[in-house]
Amino acid sequence: MAINRYMKAALRAMSHAEIDVKKNYRLLRTAETAAKMPKLRGLYRTWEHRVMNGEHQVPVRIFLPGQETSRSLPVLLFFHGGGWVTGNMESYSPVCRALAMAVNCVVASVDYRLAPEYPFPAGLEDCYCATQELLKNPWLLRASREDITIIGDSAGGNLAAAVSLLAHDRGVLLPDRQILLYPATADDHSESSPFPSIQENGKDYLLTSKRICDYMDLYLPDAEQRKNPYCSPLNAPDLSSQPRTLVITAEYDPLRDEGEAYAHRLHEAGVPTELFRMPDALHGFFSLPPRFSQVRKAHERIRQFLSSTAQAEPR
Repeated sequence: MAINRYMKAALRAMSHAEIDVKKNYRLLRTAETAAKMPKLRGLYRTWEHRVMNGEHQVPVRIFLPGQETSRSLPVLLFFHGGGWVTGNMESYSPVCRALAMAVNCVVASVDYRLAPEYPFPAGLEDCYCATQELLKNPWLLRASREDITIIGDSAGGNLAAAVSLLAHDRGVLLPDRQILLYPATADDHSESSPFPSIQENGKDYLLTSKRICDYMDLYLPDAEQRKNPYCSPLNAPDLSSQPRTLVITAEYDPLRDEGEAYAHRLHEAGVPTELFRMPDALHGFFSLPPRFSQVRKAHERIRQFLSSTAQAEPR
């Protein structure tokens, strides 16, 4: 169903009343975790793991699908969204559980460190270490290396793309596939952004361009350093080494065009890439309950991507 004028008016009112991220990021973290905490924790089939990044322990929560099976399953290594500042393993537990059940896969959720206490590249290095441990030891989840896909939404999509770039540049193991859900890929989200979706969707659809800029200021305060491809993957000079990729964007998302630009850059570099724009969707739609049609469609796209080896051209 298309967003009607009444829904647009409600979204506009909520967008204009947004909280000051820089002053209240701790409050935002608490509110988001409380809002998304699973009510029936006993129904989760999970176990906890720790990955070492130097002396820091990175928590990883493993979600198993509902049915016991003796065969190996696809593994999705998940990096959550939240502008590198909010979100955590707890708040994303319902998302990961729904994903594991819908796709019949194992989901490993990485609780990377957040800015501003731990600015770039702390969170990225946490995600990188988790990826390398799993790729080197796939037997931990009864998988082969080819079964492992990295996936992230929003800031997590940014981290997934950056992990793949970082792994190639360091000459270590790369995942065979990556799934980027409405990822942040560029360094400029101000009025001077070259992407029309920043102007078209940057004020009235919950995630505003101002909030994106605030998140970026907390993640990496030096605007010049944000041109680093590990912060802004669209600035990478060569993407030909990247893994097969699925990019899903949202129609009414200020990040829509930069996510799609990244998909087109990957395709032009010879990387098998699939691109799907979710109609009538807002940024963050993947965190909605599975009863929403956009979430079901995204799950189906992910299932198809994991089971397919064919190259698809972005549309």
